[in-house]
Amino acid sequence: MITLINTNTMTPPIAPIGLDYVAGAAKAAGIEVGIVDLCLSDDPSKTLEDYFDANSPELVGLSFRNIDDCFWPSAQSLVPGLADIIDKIRKITSAPIILGGVGFSICAEQIIKYTQADFGIRGDGEQAIILLYNELNGKKRFEKVDGLIWRHNGIIRSNKPAWPKHLSLPVNRDAVDNITYFKKGGQCGLETKRGCNRQCIYCADPLAKGIKNRLRNPSDIADEAENLLAKGIDVLHLCDAEFNIPRNHAYSVCEELNRRSLGKNLRWYTYMAVVPFDDELAGAMSKAGCVGINFTGDSASPSMLETYRQPHLKDDLASAVRLCRANNMKVMIDLLLGGPGETPQTIADTISFIKQISPDCAGASLGIKIYPHTEMERIAASEGPMETNPNIRRKYTGSVDLLKPTFYISKALGENPAKLVRDLIAGDKRFFEPMSEAAENIPPTDHNYNDNTDLAEAIKNGARGAYWDILRKLRGC
Repeated sequence: MITLINTNTMTPPIAPIGLDYVAGAAKAAGIEVGIVDLCLSDDPSKTLEDYFDANSPELVGLSFRNIDDCFWPSAQSLVPGLADIIDKIRKITSAPIILGGVGFSICAEQIIKYTQADFGIRGDGEQAIILLYNELNGKKRFEKVDGLIWRHNGIIRSNKPAWPKHLSLPVNRDAVDNITYFKKGGQCGLETKRGCNRQCIYCADPLAKGIKNRLRNPSDIADEAENLLAKGIDVLHLCDAEFNIPRNHAYSVCEELNRRSLGKNLRWYTYMAVVPFDDELAGAMSKAGCVGINFTGDSASPSMLETYRQPHLKDDLASAVRLCRANNMKVMIDLLLGGPGETPQTIADTISFIKQISPDCAGASLGIKIYPHTEMERIAASEGPMETNPNIRRKYTGSVDLLKPTFYISKALGENPAKLVRDLIAGDKRFFEPMSEAAENIPPTDHNYNDNTDLAEAIKNGARGAYWDILRKLRGC
Protein backbone atom coordinates (compact mmCIF):
# COMPACT_ATOMS: atom_id res chain seq x y z
CA MET A 1 0.00 0.00 0.00
CA ILE A 2 1.11 3.55 -0.81
CA THR A 3 -0.15 6.49 1.22
CA LEU A 4 -0.10 9.87 -0.53
CA ILE A 5 -0.28 13.04 1.54
CA ASN A 6 -1.15 16.53 0.33
CA THR A 7 0.99 18.96 2.35
CA ASN A 8 -0.15 22.16 0.64
CA THR A 9 -2.46 24.00 3.05
CA MET A 10 -2.67 27.36 1.29
CA THR A 11 -6.01 29.16 1.39
CA PRO A 12 -8.11 29.25 -0.75
CA PRO A 13 -7.41 25.55 -1.22
CA ILE A 14 -6.19 24.31 -4.58
CA ALA A 15 -6.80 20.67 -5.45
CA PRO A 16 -3.51 18.71 -5.65
CA ILE A 17 -3.68 17.78 -9.31
CA GLY A 18 -0.29 16.05 -9.32
CA LEU A 19 -1.25 13.84 -6.39
CA ASP A 20 -4.53 13.03 -8.15
CA TYR A 21 -2.66 11.91 -11.28
CA VAL A 22 -0.07 9.89 -9.31
CA ALA A 23 -2.74 8.14 -7.26
CA GLY A 24 -4.70 7.30 -10.41
CA ALA A 25 -1.63 5.81 -12.07
CA ALA A 26 -0.75 3.71 -9.01
CA LYS A 27 -4.31 2.40 -8.74
CA ALA A 28 -4.29 1.49 -12.43
CA ALA A 29 -1.11 -0.53 -11.75
CA GLY A 30 -2.93 -2.55 -9.11
CA ILE A 31 -1.43 -0.81 -6.07
CA GLU A 32 -3.65 0.06 -3.12
CA VAL A 33 -3.55 3.80 -2.47
CA GLY A 34 -4.61 5.78 0.57
CA ILE A 35 -5.01 9.57 0.56
CA VAL A 36 -4.42 11.94 3.47
CA ASP A 37 -5.37 15.49 2.54
CA LEU A 38 -4.06 17.91 5.15
CA CYS A 39 -5.48 20.86 3.23
CA LEU A 40 -9.02 19.69 4.00
CA SER A 41 -8.27 18.84 7.62
CA ASP A 42 -9.17 21.02 10.60
CA ASP A 43 -6.50 19.29 12.68
CA PRO A 44 -3.66 17.97 10.47
CA SER A 45 -1.75 16.34 13.37
CA LYS A 46 -4.78 14.38 14.52
CA THR A 47 -5.65 13.46 10.93
CA LEU A 48 -2.19 11.93 10.49
CA GLU A 49 -2.37 10.07 13.81
CA ASP A 50 -5.83 8.67 13.12
CA TYR A 51 -4.87 7.57 9.63
CA PHE A 52 -1.68 5.76 10.63
CA ASP A 53 -3.41 4.15 13.60
CA ALA A 54 -5.66 2.42 11.08
CA ASN A 55 -3.23 1.89 8.18
CA SER A 56 0.29 0.53 7.72
CA PRO A 57 1.55 1.62 4.30
CA GLU A 58 4.78 0.36 2.76
CA LEU A 59 5.59 3.77 1.29
CA VAL A 60 4.49 7.30 2.23
CA GLY A 61 4.53 9.95 -0.50
CA LEU A 62 4.30 13.67 0.23
CA SER A 63 3.29 16.16 -2.44
CA PHE A 64 5.12 19.51 -2.17
CA ARG A 65 3.78 22.11 -4.58
CA ASN A 66 5.50 25.38 -3.60
CA ILE A 67 8.77 26.08 -1.79
CA ASP A 68 7.53 29.57 -0.85
CA ASP A 69 4.78 32.05 -1.64
CA CYS A 70 6.86 33.62 -4.46
CA PHE A 71 6.07 37.20 -3.34
CA TRP A 72 8.31 39.95 -2.06
CA PRO A 73 8.28 41.20 0.62
CA SER A 74 6.13 38.52 2.27
CA ALA A 75 8.83 35.95 1.35
CA GLN A 76 7.23 33.09 3.25
CA SER A 77 9.19 29.84 3.01
CA LEU A 78 7.14 26.63 3.13
CA VAL A 79 10.07 24.21 3.50
CA PRO A 80 10.24 24.32 7.34
CA GLY A 81 6.57 23.37 7.44
CA LEU A 82 7.29 20.36 5.23
CA ALA A 83 10.08 19.30 7.58
CA ASP A 84 7.68 19.55 10.52
CA ILE A 85 5.18 17.27 8.79
CA ILE A 86 7.91 14.72 8.08
CA ASP A 87 8.99 14.79 11.74
CA LYS A 88 5.41 14.03 12.80
CA ILE A 89 5.13 11.17 10.32
CA ARG A 90 8.42 9.68 11.54
CA LYS A 91 6.95 9.39 15.04
CA ILE A 92 3.96 7.36 13.91
CA THR A 93 5.26 5.11 11.10
CA SER A 94 8.52 3.50 10.05
CA ALA A 95 7.54 3.42 6.37
CA PRO A 96 10.01 5.15 4.01
CA ILE A 97 9.05 8.68 3.00
CA ILE A 98 9.27 9.98 -0.56
CA LEU A 99 8.79 13.58 -1.71
CA GLY A 100 7.50 14.83 -5.04
CA GLY A 101 5.77 17.73 -6.72
CA VAL A 102 6.78 20.83 -8.65
CA GLY A 103 8.20 22.64 -5.64
CA PHE A 104 10.25 19.64 -4.65
CA SER A 105 11.60 19.09 -8.16
CA ILE A 106 13.01 22.62 -8.33
CA CYS A 107 15.31 22.10 -5.33
CA ALA A 108 15.22 18.33 -4.97
CA GLU A 109 18.58 17.50 -3.39
CA GLN A 110 18.51 20.53 -1.09
CA ILE A 111 15.07 19.60 0.22
CA ILE A 112 16.08 15.98 0.78
CA LYS A 113 19.03 17.19 2.86
CA TYR A 114 16.93 19.70 4.79
CA THR A 115 14.02 17.38 5.59
CA GLN A 116 15.93 14.08 5.80
CA ALA A 117 13.30 12.33 3.68
CA ASP A 118 14.31 8.89 2.41
CA PHE A 119 13.53 9.42 -1.27
CA GLY A 120 12.41 12.04 -3.74
CA ILE A 121 11.15 12.11 -7.32
CA ARG A 122 12.34 14.91 -9.59
CA GLY A 123 9.92 15.24 -12.50
CA ASP A 124 6.85 13.15 -13.30
CA GLY A 125 5.73 10.92 -10.44
CA GLU A 126 3.17 8.70 -12.14
CA GLN A 127 5.52 5.96 -13.33
CA ALA A 128 8.40 6.66 -10.96
CA ILE A 129 6.45 5.88 -7.82
CA ILE A 130 5.24 2.59 -9.28
CA LEU A 131 8.80 1.57 -10.16
CA LEU A 132 10.06 2.55 -6.72
CA TYR A 133 7.26 0.63 -5.00
CA ASN A 134 8.14 -2.47 -7.00
CA GLU A 135 11.86 -2.11 -6.25
CA LEU A 136 11.20 -1.68 -2.53
CA ASN A 137 9.37 -4.98 -2.66
CA GLY A 138 11.96 -6.56 -4.97
CA LYS A 139 15.67 -6.19 -5.68
CA LYS A 140 15.97 -2.54 -4.60
CA ARG A 141 17.66 -1.47 -7.84
CA PHE A 142 17.04 2.18 -7.18
CA GLU A 143 19.36 3.30 -9.96
CA LYS A 144 16.77 2.04 -12.44
CA VAL A 145 14.06 4.48 -11.30
CA ASP A 146 14.13 7.66 -13.41
CA GLY A 147 13.78 10.80 -11.31
CA LEU A 148 14.70 9.14 -8.03
CA ILE A 149 16.76 10.95 -5.41
CA TRP A 150 18.10 8.33 -2.98
CA ARG A 151 20.92 7.48 -0.62
CA HIS A 152 23.69 4.94 -1.16
CA ASN A 153 26.11 4.41 1.70
CA GLY A 154 25.07 7.73 3.16
CA ILE A 155 25.62 9.67 -0.08
CA ILE A 156 22.68 11.28 -1.91
CA ARG A 157 22.42 10.10 -5.48
CA SER A 158 20.29 11.63 -8.23
CA ASN A 159 19.03 9.66 -11.20
CA LYS A 160 18.16 11.42 -14.44
CA PRO A 161 14.88 13.39 -14.18
CA ALA A 162 11.62 11.57 -14.87
CA TRP A 163 10.49 13.33 -18.03
CA PRO A 164 9.09 10.55 -20.21
CA LYS A 165 8.64 11.49 -23.86
CA HIS A 166 5.18 9.94 -23.98
CA LEU A 167 2.88 11.76 -21.57
CA SER A 168 -0.16 9.73 -20.61
CA LEU A 169 -2.09 10.72 -17.49
CA PRO A 170 -5.13 9.19 -15.77
CA VAL A 171 -8.37 10.88 -16.77
CA ASN A 172 -10.75 9.67 -14.04
CA ARG A 173 -9.73 12.28 -11.43
CA ASP A 174 -11.36 10.33 -8.61
CA ALA A 175 -8.54 9.98 -6.05
CA VAL A 176 -8.91 13.47 -4.58
CA ASP A 177 -12.08 15.11 -3.25
CA ASN A 178 -12.30 17.51 -6.16
CA ILE A 179 -15.90 18.46 -5.39
CA THR A 180 -14.96 19.88 -1.99
CA TYR A 181 -12.01 21.70 -3.53
CA PHE A 182 -14.29 23.18 -6.15
CA LYS A 183 -16.68 24.45 -3.48
CA LYS A 184 -13.90 25.90 -1.32
CA GLY A 185 -11.40 26.83 -4.04
CA GLY A 186 -13.61 27.94 -6.90
CA GLN A 187 -11.82 25.99 -9.65
CA CYS A 188 -10.06 22.73 -10.48
CA GLY A 189 -6.93 22.19 -12.54
CA LEU A 190 -6.13 20.21 -15.65
CA GLU A 191 -2.89 19.76 -17.61
CA THR A 192 -2.69 19.58 -21.40
CA LYS A 193 1.09 19.13 -21.51
CA ARG A 194 4.29 19.28 -19.49
CA GLY A 195 7.66 20.86 -20.10
CA CYS A 196 8.63 24.21 -21.59
CA ASN A 197 11.16 25.01 -24.32
CA ARG A 198 11.15 28.78 -23.73
CA GLN A 199 14.26 30.58 -22.51
CA CYS A 200 12.89 33.01 -19.89
CA ILE A 201 15.72 33.87 -17.52
CA TYR A 202 13.72 33.49 -14.30
CA CYS A 203 11.43 30.50 -14.81
CA ALA A 204 11.77 27.27 -12.83
CA ASP A 205 9.22 25.30 -14.87
CA PRO A 206 11.91 23.67 -17.06
CA LEU A 207 13.65 22.51 -13.86
CA ALA A 208 10.52 20.71 -12.70
CA LYS A 209 8.99 19.52 -15.97
CA GLY A 210 11.77 19.51 -18.54
CA ILE A 211 12.91 21.67 -21.44
CA LYS A 212 10.86 19.92 -24.11
CA ASN A 213 7.12 20.14 -24.68
CA ARG A 214 5.54 16.79 -23.85
CA LEU A 215 2.00 16.85 -25.18
CA ARG A 216 -1.08 14.95 -24.08
CA ASN A 217 -3.55 13.48 -26.53
CA PRO A 218 -6.39 16.00 -27.01
CA SER A 219 -8.89 13.15 -26.73
CA ASP A 220 -7.56 12.28 -23.25
CA ILE A 221 -7.79 15.93 -22.23
CA ALA A 222 -11.42 16.13 -23.34
CA ASP A 223 -12.19 12.84 -21.53
CA GLU A 224 -10.79 14.30 -18.34
CA ALA A 225 -12.75 17.53 -18.75
CA GLU A 226 -15.93 15.51 -19.31
CA ASN A 227 -15.28 13.44 -16.19
CA LEU A 228 -14.84 16.57 -14.07
CA LEU A 229 -17.93 18.15 -15.62
CA ALA A 230 -19.94 15.04 -14.80
CA LYS A 231 -18.99 15.54 -11.13
CA GLY A 232 -20.40 19.07 -11.24
CA ILE A 233 -17.07 20.85 -11.77
CA ASP A 234 -17.72 23.32 -14.57
CA VAL A 235 -14.84 25.81 -14.04
CA LEU A 236 -11.30 24.68 -14.82
CA HIS A 237 -7.88 26.29 -14.79
CA LEU A 238 -5.33 24.86 -17.20
CA CYS A 239 -2.10 24.39 -15.26
CA ASP A 240 0.22 24.53 -18.27
CA ALA A 241 3.05 27.04 -18.12
CA GLU A 242 1.88 28.47 -21.45
CA PHE A 243 -1.17 26.85 -23.09
CA ASN A 244 -0.29 28.14 -26.58
CA ILE A 245 3.23 26.67 -26.68
CA PRO A 246 3.08 24.97 -29.12
CA ARG A 247 0.25 26.80 -30.82
CA ASN A 248 -1.00 23.88 -32.93
CA HIS A 249 -1.44 21.63 -29.91
CA ALA A 250 -3.51 24.30 -28.15
CA TYR A 251 -5.68 24.59 -31.26
CA SER A 252 -6.08 20.79 -31.44
CA VAL A 253 -7.20 20.68 -27.81
CA CYS A 254 -9.83 23.33 -28.53
CA GLU A 255 -10.94 21.47 -31.65
CA GLU A 256 -11.57 18.33 -29.59
CA LEU A 257 -13.45 20.24 -26.90
CA ASN A 258 -15.53 21.88 -29.62
CA ARG A 259 -16.17 18.56 -31.37
CA ARG A 260 -17.83 17.44 -28.15
CA SER A 261 -19.56 20.83 -27.61
CA LEU A 262 -18.03 21.10 -24.13
CA GLY A 263 -17.83 24.86 -24.37
CA LYS A 264 -21.59 25.05 -23.84
CA ASN A 265 -21.27 23.91 -20.22
CA LEU A 266 -17.62 24.37 -19.32
CA ARG A 267 -15.73 27.56 -18.46
CA TRP A 268 -11.97 27.61 -18.25
CA TYR A 269 -9.00 29.91 -17.75
CA THR A 270 -5.41 29.54 -18.82
CA TYR A 271 -1.90 30.98 -18.76
CA MET A 272 -0.48 31.95 -22.15
CA ALA A 273 2.54 33.44 -23.82
CA VAL A 274 1.77 36.68 -25.66
CA VAL A 275 2.84 35.07 -28.94
CA PRO A 276 1.75 33.09 -30.85
CA PHE A 277 -1.86 34.24 -30.59
CA ASP A 278 -4.12 34.87 -33.56
CA ASP A 279 -7.76 35.19 -34.62
CA GLU A 280 -8.17 31.50 -35.36
CA LEU A 281 -6.81 30.33 -32.00
CA ALA A 282 -8.70 33.00 -30.06
CA GLY A 283 -11.97 32.03 -31.74
CA ALA A 284 -11.43 28.33 -31.11
CA MET A 285 -10.60 28.97 -27.45
CA SER A 286 -13.67 31.11 -26.88
CA LYS A 287 -15.96 28.56 -28.51
CA ALA A 288 -14.38 25.80 -26.40
CA GLY A 289 -15.29 27.61 -23.19
CA CYS A 290 -12.27 29.80 -22.43
CA VAL A 291 -13.40 32.89 -20.53
CA GLY A 292 -10.09 34.33 -19.35
CA ILE A 293 -6.39 34.43 -20.22
CA ASN A 294 -3.47 35.44 -18.02
CA PHE A 295 -0.63 36.49 -20.32
CA THR A 296 3.05 36.38 -19.35
CA GLY A 297 3.61 40.00 -20.34
CA ASP A 298 6.54 40.79 -18.02
CA SER A 299 7.11 44.28 -19.43
CA ALA A 300 6.31 46.70 -22.24
CA SER A 301 9.85 48.06 -22.30
CA PRO A 302 11.86 46.76 -25.27
CA SER A 303 15.06 46.58 -23.22
CA MET A 304 13.42 44.62 -20.40
CA LEU A 305 11.68 42.22 -22.79
CA GLU A 306 15.09 41.52 -24.30
CA THR A 307 16.59 41.00 -20.83
CA TYR A 308 13.84 38.57 -19.88
CA ARG A 309 14.29 36.78 -23.25
CA GLN A 310 10.70 37.34 -24.23
CA PRO A 311 9.98 36.97 -27.97
CA HIS A 312 7.03 39.36 -27.99
CA LEU A 313 6.97 43.11 -28.55
CA LYS A 314 4.80 45.66 -26.79
CA ASP A 315 2.54 45.84 -29.86
CA ASP A 316 1.91 42.10 -29.40
CA LEU A 317 0.53 42.90 -25.95
CA ALA A 318 -1.93 45.32 -27.55
CA SER A 319 -2.92 42.70 -30.12
CA ALA A 320 -3.51 40.10 -27.41
CA VAL A 321 -5.87 42.43 -25.55
CA ARG A 322 -7.78 43.23 -28.77
CA LEU A 323 -8.19 39.53 -29.61
CA CYS A 324 -9.53 38.77 -26.14
CA ARG A 325 -11.98 41.65 -26.36
CA ALA A 326 -13.18 40.52 -29.79
CA ASN A 327 -13.79 36.99 -28.49
CA ASN A 328 -15.40 37.84 -25.15
CA MET A 329 -12.53 36.61 -22.99
CA LYS A 330 -11.28 38.50 -19.96
CA VAL A 331 -7.59 39.35 -20.05
CA MET A 332 -4.91 39.82 -17.44
CA ILE A 333 -1.33 40.81 -18.14
CA ASP A 334 1.22 39.72 -15.56
CA LEU A 335 4.14 42.11 -15.23
CA LEU A 336 7.48 41.29 -13.68
CA LEU A 337 9.10 44.48 -12.46
CA GLY A 338 12.56 45.07 -11.04
CA GLY A 339 14.75 42.75 -13.09
CA PRO A 340 18.32 43.42 -14.24
CA GLY A 341 18.50 46.81 -15.93
CA GLU A 342 15.08 47.99 -14.73
CA THR A 343 14.89 51.75 -14.15
CA PRO A 344 12.14 54.17 -13.10
CA GLN A 345 11.77 55.07 -16.79
CA THR A 346 11.33 51.48 -18.02
CA ILE A 347 8.68 50.90 -15.34
CA ALA A 348 6.96 54.17 -16.23
CA ASP A 349 6.94 53.17 -19.91
CA THR A 350 5.46 49.77 -19.06
CA ILE A 351 2.70 51.01 -16.79
CA SER A 352 1.77 53.82 -19.16
CA PHE A 353 1.47 51.39 -22.06
CA ILE A 354 -0.58 48.88 -20.07
CA LYS A 355 -3.00 51.63 -19.13
CA GLN A 356 -3.24 52.57 -22.79
CA ILE A 357 -4.09 49.08 -24.07
CA SER A 358 -6.50 48.58 -21.14
CA PRO A 359 -6.59 44.91 -20.14
CA ASP A 360 -9.18 43.93 -17.54
CA CYS A 361 -6.40 43.76 -14.96
CA ALA A 362 -2.63 43.66 -14.63
CA GLY A 363 -0.37 42.18 -11.99
CA ALA A 364 2.46 44.54 -11.04
CA SER A 365 4.70 42.02 -9.26
CA LEU A 366 7.89 43.58 -7.96
CA GLY A 367 10.97 41.43 -7.54
CA ILE A 368 12.33 38.45 -9.45
CA LYS A 369 12.42 35.23 -7.44
CA ILE A 370 15.85 33.67 -7.97
CA TYR A 371 15.66 29.92 -8.51
CA PRO A 372 18.80 27.81 -8.59
CA HIS A 373 20.17 26.68 -11.96
CA THR A 374 18.41 29.48 -13.86
CA GLU A 375 19.90 32.27 -15.94
CA MET A 376 18.66 34.66 -13.26
CA GLU A 377 21.00 33.02 -10.75
CA ARG A 378 23.90 33.35 -13.19
CA ILE A 379 23.18 37.04 -13.78
CA ALA A 380 22.98 37.78 -10.07
CA ALA A 381 26.19 35.85 -9.39
CA SER A 382 28.00 37.69 -12.19
CA GLU A 383 27.45 40.97 -10.35
CA GLY A 384 29.67 39.87 -7.48
CA PRO A 385 29.04 38.15 -4.13
CA MET A 386 25.27 37.87 -3.62
CA GLU A 387 25.68 38.59 0.09
CA THR A 388 26.73 42.16 -0.72
CA ASN A 389 24.84 42.63 -4.00
CA PRO A 390 22.59 45.71 -3.57
CA ASN A 391 20.08 44.20 -6.01
CA ILE A 392 19.41 41.20 -3.75
CA ARG A 393 16.50 41.30 -1.31
CA ARG A 394 16.03 38.67 1.41
CA LYS A 395 14.74 38.30 4.95
CA TYR A 396 17.41 35.98 6.31
CA THR A 397 21.02 36.52 7.28
CA GLY A 398 24.27 34.72 6.53
CA SER A 399 25.16 33.19 3.20
CA VAL A 400 22.68 33.42 0.35
CA ASP A 401 20.67 30.19 0.18
CA LEU A 402 18.34 29.89 -2.82
CA LEU A 403 16.25 27.29 -1.00
CA LYS A 404 15.07 30.31 1.00
CA PRO A 405 13.09 33.16 -0.64
CA THR A 406 15.67 35.35 -2.40
CA PHE A 407 14.68 38.13 -4.78
CA TYR A 408 16.29 40.51 -7.25
CA ILE A 409 15.13 44.14 -7.42
CA SER A 410 17.18 46.60 -9.45
CA LYS A 411 18.92 49.07 -7.14
CA ALA A 412 18.15 51.80 -9.69
CA LEU A 413 14.56 51.82 -8.38
CA GLY A 414 15.69 53.39 -5.11
CA GLU A 415 15.00 52.63 -1.47
CA ASN A 416 11.25 52.18 -1.82
CA PRO A 417 10.54 50.66 -5.25
CA ALA A 418 7.02 49.61 -4.27
CA LYS A 419 6.05 53.24 -3.65
CA LEU A 420 7.57 54.17 -7.01
CA VAL A 421 5.38 51.60 -8.75
CA ARG A 422 2.25 52.56 -6.83
CA ASP A 423 2.78 56.24 -7.60
CA LEU A 424 2.98 55.40 -11.30
CA ILE A 425 -0.15 53.25 -11.09
CA ALA A 426 -1.83 56.24 -9.42
CA GLY A 427 -4.79 54.35 -7.97
CA ASP A 428 -5.81 52.56 -11.18
CA LYS A 429 -7.90 49.68 -9.82
CA ARG A 430 -7.01 47.46 -12.77
CA PHE A 431 -3.54 46.98 -11.29
CA PHE A 432 -2.64 44.62 -8.47
CA GLU A 433 -0.02 46.77 -6.78
CA PRO A 434 3.15 45.43 -5.15
CA MET A 435 3.33 45.09 -1.39
CA SER A 436 5.40 47.65 0.47
CA GLU A 437 8.39 46.67 2.57
CA ALA A 438 8.30 50.03 4.32
CA ALA A 439 6.16 50.83 7.35
CA GLU A 440 3.54 52.76 5.38
CA ASN A 441 0.45 51.13 6.94
CA ILE A 442 -1.05 50.60 3.49
CA PRO A 443 -3.50 47.67 3.10
CA PRO A 444 -2.14 45.04 0.69
CA THR A 445 -3.57 45.35 -2.81
CA ASP A 446 -1.42 42.73 -4.54
CA HIS A 447 -2.51 39.35 -5.87
CA ASN A 448 -0.80 37.07 -3.38
CA TYR A 449 -3.39 34.32 -3.20
CA ASN A 450 -1.95 32.66 -0.07
CA ASP A 451 -4.28 33.20 2.91
CA ASN A 452 -6.25 35.79 0.96
CA THR A 453 -9.34 36.19 3.13
CA ASP A 454 -11.24 38.38 0.64
CA LEU A 455 -10.76 35.74 -2.02
CA ALA A 456 -11.77 32.88 0.26
CA GLU A 457 -14.91 34.72 1.37
CA ALA A 458 -15.93 35.47 -2.22
CA ILE A 459 -15.58 31.79 -3.15
CA LYS A 460 -17.59 30.80 -0.08
CA ASN A 461 -20.32 33.11 -1.36
CA GLY A 462 -20.37 31.45 -4.78
CA ALA A 463 -17.61 33.08 -6.82
CA ARG A 464 -15.92 30.75 -9.29
CA GLY A 465 -12.98 31.15 -11.66
CA ALA A 466 -9.35 32.19 -11.81
CA TYR A 467 -8.35 34.07 -8.68
CA TRP A 468 -7.28 37.16 -10.60
CA ASP A 469 -10.73 37.32 -12.19
CA ILE A 470 -12.52 36.95 -8.85
CA LEU A 471 -10.40 39.70 -7.29
CA ARG A 472 -10.99 41.88 -10.37
CA LYS A 473 -14.74 41.57 -9.90
CA LEU A 474 -14.45 42.38 -6.19
CA ARG A 475 -12.78 45.65 -7.20
CA GLY A 476 -15.54 46.45 -9.64
CA CYS A 477 -13.24 46.37 -12.66
